[in-house]
Amino acid sequence: MTSPALPPDLEHIATLAVEVAAPQEIGHTPSGRRRVIPITGGIVTGRLAGRILPGGADFQSIRSHTFTDIHARYVIETDQGETVYVENTGIRTGSAEDIAALAHGRPVSPERIYFRSYPRFETASPRLDWLNTHLFLGTGARYPDRVELNFFLVR
Repeated sequence: MTSPALPPDLEHIATLAVEVAAPQEIGHTPSGRRRVIPITGGIVTGRLAGRILPGGADFQSIRSHTFTDIHARYVIETDQGETVYVENTGIRTGSAEDIAALAHGRPVSPERIYFRSYPRFETASPRLDWLNTHLFLGTGARYPDRVELNFFLVR
């Protein structure tokens, strides 16, 4: 008989403070209410450190008053000048009242919102090749002026 597999450990690799512009509302589609939120910049601290380059976006599908699919794409430039492509896919859920408050730019305690993601990274940097070959999990919090993300390496 084999012993049960141990759960993986998580190692914090980065905190991102993502600056965003006003949402671009697309409207109701078969996949939900679509909107695109431009990413205008930001700071990355931790084992992965640098800045978020302007030009990315978060492509959202709002499926109900309480549930949003998130799919953000953007580029990080490290402190050493390397570039890292990021695709961060996840969900954000909460009560209808809390989600409405977020949509109107009012603060909501992050503990009241379930915001989880799985970031994927691509880089040509040999120093950062570990980003290409591992899995990661993320937690997020939406504030009126930014999104804060914490990324963890799954060990």
